[in-house]
Amino acid sequence: MAGTDEAVAAGVPGARGADGLPRHGLDRATFRAIAAARGGAEAVRPLRAGQLSKRALLLLALRRAAPDDEGYRAAYGEVRELQRADRARWEEVLLRPELDAWAADCLRGLAAGERVPLDGLAAFLRAGPGAALALECDGLRWSPVIDHAGPRRVDYGRPPAGPLGAAELGLWEDQLERAWRILVRRHPGYARAVAACVGVIVPLRPAPGGVAVSAAARRAYGGVAASLPGDPVLLALALVHEFLHVQLGALLDLVPLHLPNGAAVYHAPWRPDLRPVGALLQGTYAHLGVADFWCAEAGSGEGDRARARREFDCWREHTVAAAGTLLGSGELTPDGTEFTAELARAAGALGVAG
Repeated sequence: MAGTDEAVAAGVPGARGADGLPRHGLDRATFRAIAAARGGAEAVRPLRAGQLSKRALLLLALRRAAPDDEGYRAAYGEVRELQRADRARWEEVLLRPELDAWAADCLRGLAAGERVPLDGLAAFLRAGPGAALALECDGLRWSPVIDHAGPRRVDYGRPPAGPLGAAELGLWEDQLERAWRILVRRHPGYARAVAACVGVIVPLRPAPGGVAVSAAARRAYGGVAASLPGDPVLLALALVHEFLHVQLGALLDLVPLHLPNGAAVYHAPWRPDLRPVGALLQGTYAHLGVADFWCAEAGSGEGDRARARREFDCWREHTVAAAGTLLGSGELTPDGTEFTAELARAAGALGVAG
């Protein structure tokens, strides 16, 4: 077990490697807090910084892979100038959720010898993020954009809804405001983390029968996709669940937690199909947040406490079981073993007050 002052494998924040490039990393206390779904806004900051560096490197790689593309060269020059002159706008452009997937797709196409149009970067520069909501509860603010008409390049696994009319947008704003109030007053740690990380909400169509769905994408940091449930408690839950998927994806960009997915697949208690190790880790981590959410709901004295207790018991049991499967898989790295052991400890320690 590493000491509390030792950094994880990604390196010490601010340190430089043998190639002279800066290295991102996390101290062990922050790493363990993230594993327990307790990192909060403080843990979001280094993960966000890692995403900025990742995307800057993707854009640089495109510049080198297509040196003769004049349009891309001009757009890339604009990005570099923004980095020097308007840091906030530079971060806004680079952290558009769909930029990562777009750049990666372009690099794959160029490597395969395809003709790849690179005008997407200019489009990111020209298009604003859209009108942000101004949600505030007890002094805590969140300003997400509802992306219902933009050029989404991210596959969230469900068809997007939209463009939405004024009445539908009004319903989304009303439900997000209610969900935000629930998060701030009953789940304040998650509220602060969501506000620091999630900037875009992508409306989805519900599943057949009207069942609400939600999703996050591995290469879409800062974006959460969801259909609109009738219950704002379930929307608040979806925000917590998908935020944790986003957070784990950002951590995995800094610290390998498992070996590359191989042929082995494992039982996930919440699904009928078997899952590779990476998918099982994602699901286990997100469901730690689900159990934690229902634990707090049951102890809040608000809403349907019987439902909250049932959900809590179910999801804590599932999370502990899945963590045990991961720890016995032999496919976790040393950091991944520490992460999952802390996740399991946190799940087992959850208890319902009242």
